[in-house]
Amino acid sequence: MLSAFMWHCYVLACADGTLYTGITTALGRRLAEHNRGAGAKYTRGRGPLTLAYAERYATRAAAARREHAIKAMSRTQKQALVTGRRRPPRSRGRSHPRGRRG
Repeated sequence: MLSAFMWHCYVLACADGTLYTGITTALGRRLAEHNRGAGAKYTRGRGPLTLAYAERYATRAAAARREHAIKAMSRTQKQALVTGRRRPPRSRGRSHPRGRRG
């Protein structure tokens, strides 16, 4: 059966610097719920929350699969997704344990 609405997988940036991932059919309404404290327990007390990233899907199942994949990512990978970088930034530290080659 085809759905009359689109599903969204979204990432919220919390005021404490953490990221929250979820799915919904109405992004604006859901963001307002989170900011009112009526959203997920995790986001309560972490506001104000801002929408950092979102993708649209035709089915709930597809959105839920993507939500699961994002939740399995490391924080660095999530930050790269949110900022639009394809790969996480490389470390600017020494590449060799002693700081020199050879």
